[in-house]
Amino acid sequence: MRFRVILRAVLLALAGPLILAPSLAAGPGDTIVAARQASMKEMAAAARAIAEMFDGKRAYEPAAFKAAADTLSARAGGLTGEFPQGTQGTLGAPSAAKPEIDQARPEFEALARHIGRLADALAIKAGNAPPGITADMRMTGPPMDGGSLLGKRPGAAEADPARMPAEHLLHLILQDCASCHSKFRQKQQ
Repeated sequence: MRFRVILRAVLLALAGPLILAPSLAAGPGDTIVAARQASMKEMAAAARAIAEMFDGKRAYEPAAFKAAADTLSARAGGLTGEFPQGTQGTLGAPSAAKPEIDQARPEFEALARHIGRLADALAIKAGNAPPGITADMRMTGPPMDGGSLLGKRPGAAEADPARMPAEHLLHLILQDCASCHSKFRQKQQ
């Protein structure tokens, strides 16, 4: 009997560090990074769902369109909070977020706010989504953001997102995401 107690104590002493090691190794930034990565994956899935509806690769369903747009709006609204300034371990490895986010915080936050405004406008439009994709939901004609196919004109006034077609809002959101990732995200091997 005494041997079993000693054996269990020895096994617990040997196994304890192995059991606790992952939680001890995880820094405070790991939960922030994991939550941020999950949020980004949700946003990507929502944007992909909407894009596939507009491209005809997925059946358009107003409820699914609304759910995806609401996800984009909710996730975009908290973007800046997912990149806390000066928090050790949340920028740089193992995260793909570049530490330069802190040095260019105003530019980063402006992009995040713009994505949020566009996503909010898209969610409002999705809340009134018709049973099928209509012509007024589609992008037509020249870009509505003061630009051309070659880029935005300097000094052009920002168009009101509420007046833009849903498809155009999605494209602008994806454009801002690409801009942010090209500047503030490290390439993964």
